Amino acid sequence: MKYEISGKDIILFEEDLELDDVLDTGQAFRWEKAGENRYTGFCLDSYLDISGSDGKFILKDTDEKTFLEVWAKYFDLETDYSALRELYSSDLTLKKACEFSKGVRLLRQDSWEALVCFIFSSNNNIRRIKGIVSRLCERYGHFPTPGELSRETAESLSFLRAGFRAGYILDAAKKISSEEISLERIKELPYAEAREELMKIKGVGPKVADCALLSGFGKTEAFPLDVWMKRVMEQYYSEGFPEKFYKTRGIAQLYLFKYIREQKTEIRGQKSESAKL
Repeated sequence: MKYEISGKDIILFEEDLELDDVLDTGQAFRWEKAGENRYTGFCLDSYLDISGSDGKFILKDTDEKTFLEVWAKYFDLETDYSALRELYSSDLTLKKACEFSKGVRLLRQDSWEALVCFIFSSNNNIRRIKGIVSRLCERYGHFPTPGELSRETAESLSFLRAGFRAGYILDAAKKISSEEISLERIKELPYAEAREELMKIKGVGPKVADCALLSGFGKTEAFPLDVWMKRVMEQYYSEGFPEKFYKTRGIAQLYLFKYIREQKTEIRGQKSESAKL
């Protein structure tokens, strides 16, 4: 991680990052495009105006302490993505996906925020999810805590226009605020057990659990399967995803997801040579 302080800004030098590849692809829902190669958004209540491309980025009005404690973690700057892409290059399909979007990386979000946002994502689209989350934060003036949300009702949350998902959010807030479910404990559990624990929340199925675990709990083994990834699995990994990538298969999935979604066609080339491994 290389950076320097320039007045009130942080200048970040990072070759393995492109803002369009991470902030507008369904990983997080609190970012808005503010111009070419520029986004504004939040991690919980920390605001950021970030711009740049081609290895150089400006984090506007950001002090060093906030950069190191919030944004360096959020953008996963301690992980060597060049090394990951080199690892994945032994698989033909993954190699093509990595070459298509070298700026992809995992956004390591707050666990509560990620869980709430991905519950809202159930059978939904990015634009509507962003609208729901925005209305939620506007009402409270910040991202509400489990305790704050647990005092709501489905009727009082009607302003969200979230439909059946409002009930799911209430169930999550009540179980977490009562400590029936502990987000900190989930972080410490092995992936399979953490998944089972999250799925005790109403409306949290395998896909929502995996999205939240990957983005908010540091479980890079989590492997969310939506319609795009199911297509990849059926065509290229019918015998299962390569075990040698298991520990970081969630990050590998990000490359595959962006590639097939943006291509809107099948990944060209022969079946992955490592699909049987």
